[in-house]
Amino acid sequence: MENLRARSLHWDLRLRRLFFFLSVAWLANSFAQQAQVSYTWQQIKDRFEATNPTLKAAQLNIDESRAAEITAYLRPNPDLTLLADGTQISPSQGVWRPFSGTDYSPSVSYLHERGSKRELRLEGARKSTDIANSTYQDQERSLVFTLRNAFVQVLQAKAFLDNARENLAYWDRELGVGRTRLSAGDIAQLDLNRLTLQRVQFETDIETASVNLRTAKIQLLTLLNDRTPIEQFDVTGPYEFTENPMPVEQYRSIALSSRPDLKVAMQNVELAKTQHQLAVANGSTDPTFAGWYTNNPSFSNPFANQTIGFSVSIPLRIFDRNQGEKERTEIDIRRNQRLQDAASSQVFSDVDSAYVTMTSAIRLLQAYKETYMKLATSVRDTMSLAYRNGGSSLLDYLDSEKSYRDTRLAYLNLVGSYLTAAAQMNQAVGREVIQ
Repeated sequence: MENLRARSLHWDLRLRRLFFFLSVAWLANSFAQQAQVSYTWQQIKDRFEATNPTLKAAQLNIDESRAAEITAYLRPNPDLTLLADGTQISPSQGVWRPFSGTDYSPSVSYLHERGSKRELRLEGARKSTDIANSTYQDQERSLVFTLRNAFVQVLQAKAFLDNARENLAYWDRELGVGRTRLSAGDIAQLDLNRLTLQRVQFETDIETASVNLRTAKIQLLTLLNDRTPIEQFDVTGPYEFTENPMPVEQYRSIALSSRPDLKVAMQNVELAKTQHQLAVANGSTDPTFAGWYTNNPSFSNPFANQTIGFSVSIPLRIFDRNQGEKERTEIDIRRNQRLQDAASSQVFSDVDSAYVTMTSAIRLLQAYKETYMKLATSVRDTMSLAYRNGGSSLLDYLDSEKSYRDTRLAYLNLVGSYLTAAAQMNQAVGREVIQ
């Protein structure tokens, strides 16, 4: 009997353990499904290019332009004419047979285009497709810059939140030391109360940073056209700066070969030249060839009841030789050349502005990293030790803590400014040269 009870208890214990492990596994799987997923910049960019509706709509412009190439290379349609002649409209000698003597004569005519008009139209349509493609790339460049700024805002908000939590943890340790000193009679209750009141500032920083982080995530998810809950979405990436950028001349060289808007300006010049060639070709004469069949007898050959005929119609381009369109397209070439010069100047301006902003942020960050952050940390720690030992007042200690907090926030803001300037440089260059 005792053995049965022991065995029963043994199996009951094993079943409980099995149930416990299954429950833990189920909970772990549920949490894993709802776990927060972090995306890198490249993953965010790939998702953006695959899902953004604005880019999807812009891609359709390229497809429309390719369809226009088909239309541009089509030949003129031939014309089919049916002629009925000889129908009797009044009785003759008391007999009226209206359709007995009617002659039906079909004819076909075709306009022959000279001067390589079709080829020039196709060339112009293909160049328009190239322009549509470059325009799409330029639109993508602008949208990716907006996306990168939103990505940086999330990283910056995360850095602010981590900094606020670190400051709160540090202050809680200081409060612990203060309570110990109060118990030992080393400080007054008033000093501990003032230290405790200072904690609300760190709590406020955490709440503000949390709200800013959620707002930044919402903006990024909107650009991605994503409905993922904020709690399950996160990004990851380095929140730091590069101390040695490339020379500005190298950025300029890359921009001149990569900027899609500059490519659009150059392609517009080539398209204008093609349109001018087409305008010249349209000033040439296009003959119309026609052929017909009839069963009327020929006056020159009374025995030929079934005959065929042929004609060539040549317009006389005496007055209209397409002069206005030739002049307009020639002017359009010069206009697009001036626009190309303006686009080139804008490229240099954008690169130089981004370079100045980026290098200025780097110089300040180097000064903060090498000097001011170390000084702020040293002053705070020194004043904390001095206050513990009675060598400084509470007001001086709180002031040093505020200076450290302001310096740290200024440093984090500068890192965000640098990353924004780096995104601006990528936009100015036309591709990512700074990760």
